[in-house]
Amino acid sequence: MQKTLLRGILNLLPLAVSVWLCWSITVALDDMGHAVLTLIGLGNQWTGSGFILIFCLLLVAGVAFSVSPIIWLYQNLEKQILRFPFFRTIYTSIKDLASLAGSNDSKAKKRQTVLFKQSNGTFIIGFVTSESIPEVVSDALPNDQWVPVLIQMSYQVAGITSLVKRSDLIYVDWPFEDAMRFMLTAGISPAKQK
Repeated sequence: MQKTLLRGILNLLPLAVSVWLCWSITVALDDMGHAVLTLIGLGNQWTGSGFILIFCLLLVAGVAFSVSPIIWLYQNLEKQILRFPFFRTIYTSIKDLASLAGSNDSKAKKRQTVLFKQSNGTFIIGFVTSESIPEVVSDALPNDQWVPVLIQMSYQVAGITSLVKRSDLIYVDWPFEDAMRFMLTAGISPAKQK
């Protein structure tokens, strides 16, 4: 009976939490939209009208950010806001997380999955995040070709960036999403078989 109950929980819990999270986000956006509608004097129109308003505003913002003057204004505003250290820490963390989640395929392909060997003979999975390192760091290192490799921690947003000699890397033909899923779940989530 315990095994059957546990099997049911393990199978339904991810679905239930995902549905609950999506529903909560939708309701929160709808409430936010209703607050905007009330602010401009339209009041609550119907259920879902707030969500539609927020969705439309996000579309308009997406179109606006493809126009150079809007981008320039936003960058200047961002520069002024980032002068406050506490806000800068929070804002840059959220922005980096959003850019990772919203990265396009060309950026994901640049995050090449690699293995590198440790001194005890074990291997670490990582991602090459850039083809070069800052000149200041490069000047302080021995004359080899070094690349930054992100070593992601299980079930955390954070990871460790390690500088590794390019010659010590073993490049793996493993899609970023699959490798990241494997790393975030510490190998519990099975990798897709080819």
